[in-house]
Amino acid sequence: QVQLVESGGGLVQTGGSLRVSCASSGRTFSSYAMGWFRQAPGKEREFVAAISGSSGTILYADSVKGRFTISRDNAKNTVYLQMNSLKPEDTAVYYCAADPGLSAVVKAPTKWGQGTQVTVSS
Repeated sequence: QVQLVESGGGLVQTGGSLRVSCASSGRTFSSYAMGWFRQAPGKEREFVAAISGSSGTILYADSVKGRFTISRDNAKNTVYLQMNSLKPEDTAVYYCAADPGLSAVVKAPTKWGQGTQVTVSS
């Protein structure tokens, strides 16, 4: 079973950077596609980024393309989301997600972390 634990959230000023991490338990991390989602107050959860098990395919939402970078370290069972040039509209709870399939991790992941708060002050 895959269990996901996010960390690294916090408060940052507009234009700043932050990296959030997601550590996974289990021995099959490299076989899972991983994704990041976010949910702002009063809004639906939205897709942010996804990465295939081998890191060969990476996808981004248009709203973060060029500012955010998803990566993974299969030896550490960890996926990262490096966020640069942060804006107040990036404020949200950021969730890690996992699924064996890349398309599924984008549309309907089966595994979720508990989330970590990212707040960007103006």
